[in-house]
Amino acid sequence: MGSDSADDQSARASSSTSQAKDRLDQVANHVSQSSSAKKVPRSRRKKSDSDLPADYSDILGQIKTLRDSAAKPDTSKRGYIRQKQAGKLHVRERVDQLLDEGSFYEVGSVSGTVKWKQITSLKEEPVDFVPSNNVQGFGALKGRKILFTADDFSIRAGHADGAIWEKTVYMEKLALSMKLPIIKLVDGSSGGGSVTTIKQHGFSYVPPMPGWHFISQQLNAGIPNLGACLGPAIGLGAARVVSCHFSVMAADVGALFNAGPEVVKGATFEEGLSFTDLGGPAMHATNGTIDNLAANEAECFEQLRTVLSYLPNHGTQVPPVLGYSDDPIDRKALELRTIIPRKRERMYDPRKIITTVVDKDSWFEIGALWGTTAIVGLARLGGHPVGIVSLNCEVNAGAIDAAGARKMTRHLKFLDIFNIPLLEFVDAPGFAIGTVAERSATMRHGVGLAMAYYTSTIPIFNVIVRRAYGIAAGIMVDSRDPRVRVAWPSGEWGSLPLAGGIEVGHSHELREIAKTQGKEAAASRYKELDEEYRRLMNPVRAANNFGIEEVIDPADTRPIVCEWIRHCYEVLLPHRVLERAAGKINPSFA
Repeated sequence: MGSDSADDQSARASSSTSQAKDRLDQVANHVSQSSSAKKVPRSRRKKSDSDLPADYSDILGQIKTLRDSAAKPDTSKRGYIRQKQAGKLHVRERVDQLLDEGSFYEVGSVSGTVKWKQITSLKEEPVDFVPSNNVQGFGALKGRKILFTADDFSIRAGHADGAIWEKTVYMEKLALSMKLPIIKLVDGSSGGGSVTTIKQHGFSYVPPMPGWHFISQQLNAGIPNLGACLGPAIGLGAARVVSCHFSVMAADVGALFNAGPEVVKGATFEEGLSFTDLGGPAMHATNGTIDNLAANEAECFEQLRTVLSYLPNHGTQVPPVLGYSDDPIDRKALELRTIIPRKRERMYDPRKIITTVVDKDSWFEIGALWGTTAIVGLARLGGHPVGIVSLNCEVNAGAIDAAGARKMTRHLKFLDIFNIPLLEFVDAPGFAIGTVAERSATMRHGVGLAMAYYTSTIPIFNVIVRRAYGIAAGIMVDSRDPRVRVAWPSGEWGSLPLAGGIEVGHSHELREIAKTQGKEAAASRYKELDEEYRRLMNPVRAANNFGIEEVIDPADTRPIVCEWIRHCYEVLLPHRVLERAAGKINPSFA
C-alpha cells in the first residue's frame, strides 16, 4: 500500500515536468517565429498642402512680419525723407523718446493696408504693408500709466486716406472707460479730410465728427488730455490739440492752422505764406490758441511729463502728492518784506514772490506768452499740487485786460476740473480801461471770469500783496464764503484807486478852488486829500474793523499757506471727490 503510493507520486511529478517542458518549447517556438518574421512599416497618411500648423505659427509669423515692417520705416520712402528734412522725429522715435523705456504696448499694431500673396488654397503671406498713419497704445510717463496717440506725417501727411479713424475713436473711448490720461502727439491732420477720399470711395461725404462727444466727456470728467503740436497741425489735427486741457508747440517745427497755405491762397488771396507765417509759434503761442511754447520736441515731451505730475488720473481722485519735499514748510522768506516798493508807482517782479513762497523748483508757468497781464501756473507746497494766479504789475500795471481775463478763466476751470486748490497773489488795480480795452470787450470777458470764480468750487487762498480795487479785485478775493485770505502790510484797497478816485469824488470842490484861488491852491488841496486818504487806508485800520481778516508778516507767507494746503488735502479734497463721485459737484471744462 505504501509502495503503490510512492510510485503514484513519482509518476505525477514526471508528468508535470513533461508538461512544463512542452509549454516552454511552445513559447520558445513562438518567439523564434516572431523574430524571423518580416517587419512591415506602419503606413502614414500623405501630408496635404492645406494642412496648417497646430501652434498657429503661420498667423504669428504674419503678425511679426507686419509689426517689424511698421516699426522699421523704409528710409528711402519720400514721406520719411520729407519728415527728416523738416527736422522732425519719426513717429517711432517720438514714442521712444516720450515714454518710459520698455513701457510701450501698441494697440492696433498691424492695422493698415496690406497686399497679400496667396501660397495655397488656405495659405497667404503679406508682401507689402502700409501702416495706418497713427501709432497708439499704452505707455508710462515717470511710472504713470497713460494712453497715447501719435500721428505719422510720413504717411499721407496724416490725412484720412492713410488712417483708420476707428483706431483714434477707440482710444478716446478707452481713455474715458479706463480713466487714464491720454497724450496726443499731433503732426498733420490726425485723420482729417483729404479730397483723395472722394476718389477712393467713389462719392463725397457730409463731414462726420466721430468720437468728439467722447473727448468732451473726458475733458469734463477730469481725465487729463495733453497735446503737443510737433508739425503742421491742420484742420482736425489742429482741433484735437487745441481741445486738450494743456497744449504745447515745438518752436522749431510746430505750426497750427484751419487750412494750409494753398487753400488760404484760393480763399483769401494771401499768397506766399509759409506754415510758420500762417500759424507758427509767433501766432498761436501769443494768442492763447496754444498754452505753451517749447524749444523743440524733446522739451515738449518734458513739459507733458511735468504737467501730468500735478494731475490725478481722473476727477474723482485727489491730485498726487509727493511723499517728500526738500524745502521745509516752515521756511521763512525775509526778502519778501522788501519786495513791494513803498513808492506805489514802482514795479516789482511778481514771479519772484511765487518762486519764493512755493517749493523750490516746483513752479511751472502756463501761457507765459499770452494774456500777459496775468500769470498762471502750477506749483507745490510741501509736495502738494497747487494752482497759482498772480497779476503782473509789469504789464499794463496789472490791470486785467480781455486776454488776461480769458487766461485766468481757463486756468480756474482747469484747476476746478482736477481738484487743485488755488493760491492767489493779488495786486489788482482793476480791469483795463481805455478805447483798446473797450474794443476788445474787456468787460464781457471780465464777467466770464467772474462766472468762473463763482461757479467753481475749489478752495482758494488769497494773499493781497498790494492793490485790491474795483470789480476785478472783488471777484478774486470775495468769491468764497467764508473767505480765506490775508494781506501784507503793503496792501491797499477800495472801490477806486486814489489816482483818479480823488478827482471824481472831490471834482466840485477842486474845481471851485481852482476858480477862486487858482490851480496851485487846488493842487495843494489835492495833496492834502491824498495824504489824508492814504493815512486812513492803513491796512491796520481795516483789520481793526475786520475788513481784512489778518495782516501778516510777508516772511511768514510760506508756513501759513503750507498749513492751509495740508488741511485741503487731508480734509477738504477727500470730501470733494466723494461729492463728485456722487454727482453733487459737476465742474465743467468744455
